[in-house]
Amino acid sequence: MEGKGQTALVTGASSGMGQETAKKLAEKGFQVIAAARRMDRLNELADQVQGIIPKQVDLSNPEDVEKFSSYISSLSEPVSVLINNAGYSIRGALEDISLGDVRRLFEVNVFALVRVTQACLPGMRRLRKGTIVNLSSIVGKFTFPMTGGIYAASKHAVEAISDAMRMELRPFGIRVVAIRPGVIVTEFNEVGNQMSGDVMARTDPDYKPVYEAAGAGIGKMFGGVSIPGPDLIADLIVDAVLSDAPKTVYSAGPFSDEFLGQRAKLDDDEFDAFLTEKFGLAGLKV
Repeated sequence: MEGKGQTALVTGASSGMGQETAKKLAEKGFQVIAAARRMDRLNELADQVQGIIPKQVDLSNPEDVEKFSSYISSLSEPVSVLINNAGYSIRGALEDISLGDVRRLFEVNVFALVRVTQACLPGMRRLRKGTIVNLSSIVGKFTFPMTGGIYAASKHAVEAISDAMRMELRPFGIRVVAIRPGVIVTEFNEVGNQMSGDVMARTDPDYKPVYEAAGAGIGKMFGGVSIPGPDLIADLIVDAVLSDAPKTVYSAGPFSDEFLGQRAKLDDDEFDAFLTEKFGLAGLKV
């Protein structure tokens, strides 16, 4: 698949995997609409790379998403490649996360993804071709305790949406791909910490031993692990876009093989025991 003359849209393009993907698609000849909230970052990207069109949108704001969707629908050249990359995480046990924070995360990670995709689909159907790449996560197939239940729930939703769209859109020549990154060096962790705040300061004392045990388990898991940068995933995305027959799912990065392999091999009770042991929670009583 050649990029020349085609329009691609990348959300969350101001940093990390989205930024690298936008660059690589532009280098392949695509005209790339790079969408994100931070316009200064997008303008800098457009100055550096030919073929980038910066477009500001706050995906946590439904009104802004609607305006952006109207812009997409009005394009003379339809979007033929959509990279739904935007997303973030919040941390903490379920009881420690406000419902407002849950809603905001789902606005960005799920509802905006759905609305932007809806805006792109009429053009793709007219072309009878297109590629949609949805950024999931390894936790789209399971979840970690204390650090990502709500985030994982949003990625479980992305997986279900991707699976349904893949079957619905295949008759129109539209391909749907899910990407499941493991741990990647981006601003993702920093943003997650900022959005979560000081969980330990506000949690009930009952939870503190659970947080501490899970934190120690995570620290042990990461001991000696080399964390790759966003190029690893950006290359996967571009390979999928350019492929004549992309796979339904790609995964890469630390822990992806181990955890996804165990999730596929073990039944639910066995996998629960596996995770509980990994996170140092086996036998913990408070």
